Amino acid sequence: SELGVERRFVPESCPRAVRPGDFVRYHYLGAFPDGTRFDSSYDRGSTFNVFVGKGQLIAGMDQALVGMCVNERRLVKIPPELAYGSEGVPGVIPPNAVLHFDVLLIDLWNSEDEVQVQTYFRPDKCPRTVQVSDFVRYHYNGTFLDGTLFDSSHNRMRTYDTYVGIGWLIPGMDQGLLGMCVGEKRIITIPPFLAYGEDGDGKEIPGQASLVFDVVLLDLHNPKDGIAIENQLVPESCERRSQTGDFLRYHYNGTLLDGTLFDSSYSRNRTYDTYVGKGYVIAGMDEGLLGVCTGEKRRIIIPPHLGYGEEGRGKIPGSAVLVFDIHVVDFHNPSDSVGITVHYKPSNCTVLSKKGDYLKYHYNASLLDGTLLDSTHSLGKTYNIVLGSGQVVLGMDMGLQDMCVGERRTVVIPPHLGYGEHGVEGEVPGSAVLVFDIELLELVSGLPEGYMFVWNGEVSPNLFEEIDQNHDGEVLLEEFSEYIQTQVDTGKGKLAPGFDFEKIVKNMFTNQDRDGNGKVTAEEFKLKDQEAKEEHDEL
Repeated sequence: SELGVERRFVPESCPRAVRPGDFVRYHYLGAFPDGTRFDSSYDRGSTFNVFVGKGQLIAGMDQALVGMCVNERRLVKIPPELAYGSEGVPGVIPPNAVLHFDVLLIDLWNSEDEVQVQTYFRPDKCPRTVQVSDFVRYHYNGTFLDGTLFDSSHNRMRTYDTYVGIGWLIPGMDQGLLGMCVGEKRIITIPPFLAYGEDGDGKEIPGQASLVFDVVLLDLHNPKDGIAIENQLVPESCERRSQTGDFLRYHYNGTLLDGTLFDSSYSRNRTYDTYVGKGYVIAGMDEGLLGVCTGEKRRIIIPPHLGYGEEGRGKIPGSAVLVFDIHVVDFHNPSDSVGITVHYKPSNCTVLSKKGDYLKYHYNASLLDGTLLDSTHSLGKTYNIVLGSGQVVLGMDMGLQDMCVGERRTVVIPPHLGYGEHGVEGEVPGSAVLVFDIELLELVSGLPEGYMFVWNGEVSPNLFEEIDQNHDGEVLLEEFSEYIQTQVDTGKGKLAPGFDFEKIVKNMFTNQDRDGNGKVTAEEFKLKDQEAKEEHDEL
C-alpha cells in the first residue's frame, strides 16, 4: 500500500538531484511482482523522456524520481493506488496491479538552466581570452551527462576549428568558449535547449540530451589581427636595423600557440638565410624581421592569414597561429661595400699600403654576432700577402688599402665581397658577414703595376751578353735564374715582393722565350720599355 524505493547504486559524485519541474531521461524495466516483464525502454532503444512533478507520469513514479542523481539506479515498487488503480491498462496491466520498476537515470536538466563552465586548469599567463568573432582551435571529448562518449576530436587527431559567437556552433558552446585562454582546460555542460534540442543531431545525440564537453583550447586569433612582436633581447649598441631588401641570417624555434614545436633551425645546426620584404618568407615573418639589430632576440606571433592560412603546411595545421623565437645572427644588403673603422693611426703616417705591396699583419676574424672564426695571434705568426693579387677575398684586398704600419682597424666584409653564398665548409657559413680586427706590422713597397723585376740603377747596355755567361748566343733558364739571383743579392735589382722566387723567375723567362723552345736568343730578349703595352710583364 506504500511506495517502496530501494537505492541499488548511488554514484560517488552527485552534484545535482532531481527536483519537481526537472526534465529527465531515464531507462527502465517494468515488471510485476512475479517477475513478468510488461515494458522496457531498453527494448525500444531509447530513454523515457519526461518532466517530473507535472502529472506526466503515474503518481508513484513522479514521487520515486525525486532526489535521484544521474547514473543512480533505483528499484521502485508502486502500489496500484499510485499507479493504474482498479482499472489498470487493458491488455497490459491488470486491475489493482503492483508495479516494479528498475530505473537508471541518464540525464537531468531544468528549463531555467544555463551553460555551466568549470575550469580545472588555467595557465599562469593569459595575455588574451576568447571574444566574439575570434577563431579558435580546440580539442574536446563530448559526453552525455552519464559519461557516455559520443564524439572526440582526439580520436580524429584533428582539432575542431571554428569562429566563436557568430552561429557556427551550438549556442551553448558559443557561450562556453568565451573567456578561455590558450592552454586552458574546462568542462562545459550544455542543456539541450542550448544544444540540439528535442530532435538531437539525427546521429549520435538523442533528443533532449544534455551535453558535456571537456575542452582544451590550443589556438586563438581574430581575422583582424596583425603580427605581434615581443622584444626579448635588444643589444645596447645597434648601429643598423634591418630594412626591406636586406639579407638576414637568423636562428629560430617555431611553435604553435600551445607550445608544440614544429620546426627549429637549431636542430639543423644552420641558420635560416633569406631576403626580407621580398616575399621569400611568409608575410608575417617578412614584416616581423624588419627593424631588427644583429644579436637581437624577439618573439614574432603570426596569425594564420599572415602565415600558412587555412591549409597549413607539413607539421603546421590549418588556421594555426605561429610563434617564432628568433635570434638575428647577421644581415647585410647586396649594395653594401666594405666597412672600415680606424681605431688607431700612427702620427707619422706617410707610407700607405697600395696594390702590389707586400703586407704582414695580425688579425682576429669573427662573424657579426661575435663568433670567433680564426686568429693569427693563436697561430703565433702574421698573415702575409701581396695586396691586390687575389691572395685574399676581394673585401680584404679593399679593406687593407691605404694603411700605415702600426695602424689598427676593423674591416666588415659583406658576403658578396667575402666567401659568398657557399662560405667555406666547416669554417665560414654561407652568406656570412665577416669582421676582421687588423693590425698592420710590416709593409714592403711593391713594384710598379705590371713589373716583376726592376733595376735599382742604370741598366747595362750589354745585358744579354752578361746573362749569357757561356757566350753561346742562347740563355737557358738556369743562367737566367742565376743572373737574377745575383742582381737581387747585390742590391742591383729588386723582385716583386711576396712571390716565390722560382715561380716569378720562371714566369719572366717564359715571357722572354717567345718561341717556347726553352731558350732565349738576343732577338727575343727585350726590356719592359721596349714592349708594347699589351704584351706580357717583363724585365
